[in-house]
Amino acid sequence: MRIDTTTNPSMLFPLSFSDVVFYREVNELREVLQEINRIQAFLLQRQQEDGTWRFCLESSPMTDSHMIILLRTLGIHDERLMEKLTAHITSLQHDNGAWKLYPDEYEGHLSTTIDSYYALLLSGKYTKNEPRMALARSFILEKGGLTQANMLTKFSTALTGQYQWPSHFLVPVEIALFPPSSPVSFYDFVGYARVHLAPMMIVADRNYVKKPDNAPDLSDLYADTPISRGLYPHRFLENFLKEGQSFLATIHDSLQRLPFLPGQLHKLALRRLEQYILARIEPDGTLYNYSTSTFFMIFALLAQGFSPKDPLIQKAMQGLMNSVYEYENGAHLQLATSAVWDTALLASSLQKSGLSTTHPAIQKANRYLLQKQQHTYGDWKIRNPTGKPGGWGFSDYNTMNPDIDDTTAALRSLRLLARTNITSAAAWKRGLEWLLSMQNDDGGWPAFERNTDADFIRHLPIEGADTVSTDPSSADLTGRTLEFLGNDAGRALTDPHVEKGVRWLLKHQESDGSWYGRWGIAYLYGTWAAITGLMAVGFSPTDPAIQKAVAWLVANQNPDGGWGESCQSDQKKTYVPLGASTPSQTAWATDALIAVSPKPTAELQRGIHHLLTHNQANDWTTRYPTGGGRPGGTYFAYHSYRWIWPLLALSHYQAKYANM
Repeated sequence: MRIDTTTNPSMLFPLSFSDVVFYREVNELREVLQEINRIQAFLLQRQQEDGTWRFCLESSPMTDSHMIILLRTLGIHDERLMEKLTAHITSLQHDNGAWKLYPDEYEGHLSTTIDSYYALLLSGKYTKNEPRMALARSFILEKGGLTQANMLTKFSTALTGQYQWPSHFLVPVEIALFPPSSPVSFYDFVGYARVHLAPMMIVADRNYVKKPDNAPDLSDLYADTPISRGLYPHRFLENFLKEGQSFLATIHDSLQRLPFLPGQLHKLALRRLEQYILARIEPDGTLYNYSTSTFFMIFALLAQGFSPKDPLIQKAMQGLMNSVYEYENGAHLQLATSAVWDTALLASSLQKSGLSTTHPAIQKANRYLLQKQQHTYGDWKIRNPTGKPGGWGFSDYNTMNPDIDDTTAALRSLRLLARTNITSAAAWKRGLEWLLSMQNDDGGWPAFERNTDADFIRHLPIEGADTVSTDPSSADLTGRTLEFLGNDAGRALTDPHVEKGVRWLLKHQESDGSWYGRWGIAYLYGTWAAITGLMAVGFSPTDPAIQKAVAWLVANQNPDGGWGESCQSDQKKTYVPLGASTPSQTAWATDALIAVSPKPTAELQRGIHHLLTHNQANDWTTRYPTGGGRPGGTYFAYHSYRWIWPLLALSHYQAKYANM
């Protein structure tokens, strides 16, 4: 056979194994660069005129239910929005009639199903005798009915006359009168818990009910059980009697020392809670930019005598309207809008991928971020009295509630600009100083408020007290902060802040080598954050902690080369494989391996290969919620994550191995 060397000169000589590996790696690097370019092009098209990226932050239909309740209760006749909200809710129902928090949740989620069932009936678009509603009702009754729902569902139904208020609420309104320095204080709860508790305490204290016109009757959701129809299930009352009495006794003893009559104290406490709420309304009218806290705030204001036409309530509703993300065939009320978070992460990742700080998209994004730096004191000041403002928040209108993760994300994006621009350099310095001032005494970093981890709060018999009422140090925030300090702020192991953070992180490594991440799902997220953080500040890849973590990652790689972890991990506090791979979790694990690998390993290459071959998938794995919120209650599918994290991992791969 004649060989045409003009078209195929390589056939003159047989290829060695090393040659095959070389050509494969060259080809893969070319594919990596092509994928980086493709993601860049997509993201540049999605950027808004103000420099932001505004992807949807999707959670359960609970928020959609809240919006429907408000529209009907306040008599706001926006049937177009109602149609789109109900379309979104119905699209999420499963064949057994239930709704889920995440796709692989077993059977379904009781409270989410009740929320959705109630909202569809209240909308007037569906009736009880329709097949989908009958299936939902059967599931609800099979799981114990409305009496077994979570506290948020019981509150929303009690507010609208579908559930019986209890004779008391565990957190008495009088706690609002105690200063933060008291042995027991309202400020022992973290800020995002306080802005929900404050309005909930008001409406529960007043047993407030405002029943919408033409409201459905949910009495058929009560299963035939001996459980009381009060706010708490029977097991909750048992815990209350055992553990809650000492909490109430402490409050009672403290009240005896105040020079007021009991009735006066009660009125003063309600007024204090109202003032607390009003002082934390953001410029868009929402409470801390959370749709859930705003929902309860509106009812609390009504309970306090505000008219439905009051400008505060009208503006709050407009703020919620602006938080609705519209799809082609539906709409979703976001629990919070993620403009700052998405913009900071995407602008930073795009710069990592090769876009210059002078690129118009990066310039616009950084201008937006500079405008969103916070210059006012918020509640974080209470336990950080020497700190000065300089952080960033999560949402577009956050002005008083900065957080650690958004601050490091914004600072990453502004780092290169700060080298050449005086204004940016000053903002960067303020942000770094605020970040360092927020380190907990134990060495780790919280999300929102320093040293807010009172043990007695976490053990109160309040639903979620152990997970969302305090703000302890977490592996993901500590790791992410160390990564920023090492790679962007020039800090190393000799730095006191770094040394304390490292010590905390090593102390909290799991026995299997992983770390639990609070704000992502879950062990993959925490392990990625910890590994990249430790490597950034100077750890050796051969360090036992790193090696143990890498071994855990490799052991949990899927046959297709990717990684995937179930939201069940977040509830069970132990790793639960998803059985499939997701873009963000694959990118996290691959990025961690890049950080520790001087040369590409087989597992690393398989991770990259998965990102390249599944980059244009559009199925449940690309929409799987990998963001954490309220364990067992709220999970987030960040629509931006399938772009942010693969772009970052691919860019790190290209930068580290392209010239080898």
